[in-house]
Order: sequence, then C-alpha cells, then structure tokens
Amino acid sequence: QVQLVESGGGSVQPGGSLSLSCEGSEIIFSRYDVSWYRQVPGKSRELVALITSSDSSSHYVDSVKGRFTISRDNAKNTVKLQMNSLKVEDTAVYYCNARDQVFGLSYWGQGTQVTVSS
Repeated sequence: QVQLVESGGGSVQPGGSLSLSCEGSEIIFSRYDVSWYRQVPGKSRELVALITSSDSSSHYVDSVKGRFTISRDNAKNTVKLQMNSLKVEDTAVYYCNARDQVFGLSYWGQGTQVTVSS
C-alpha cells in the first residue's frame, strides 16, 4: 500500500524554523508532483508549495515566498519543506500530497501539526 508519512512538526516561537519531511513507501516520489498543503479549522486546505516531477521546479503561495523551501532527496525518497522566519499565521496541520499526472491518482499523508506561538 502506498503510504506518505510526514514528520518534523512541533511548536516554535515566531521567527523560528522547522523542517518537515515527507517519506514515501511503495511509491517513487521522483515520478510524482509532490506538494505541501496546510489547513486550519474553518478554512479550506491551502496549497503551500509544489515541486514538479518533470523538472523539479518549485512553486509557492505568496505568503511563504522567501521563507519556505521545498526540495527532493530522491536517494531517500523524501520531500522536505524547510520553514524559516515562521509566523503565527503559519500555524496549521501540514499535509504532504503526491499526484500522478498520468492516471490522476493522488495520495495524502496523515498530517503533522505546526504551532507558532509566543
């Protein structure tokens, strides 16, 4: 069974950093577009960052540009989200998603909580 497992969440103060990791099982990440989403209660799930399968180009929502970086480590079959200069409004559950462009299949991780507070 395909599984995506996120790790690295936790609690930090504003201005701090966290590094999230998404590890795939029974899936080769290099063949998928991989994204990080986040969601808070009462709001829809928001796309935060995307890295493509075709050329590994990255894309970010405006609110995190310059602060977050998405990257791949194909040897480890992982996708990382480095989050710097964290703000209170970054608080959310962060989810990893992998999408197969050929068959339209999409897989989700279980989510990891990120809390930014004083």
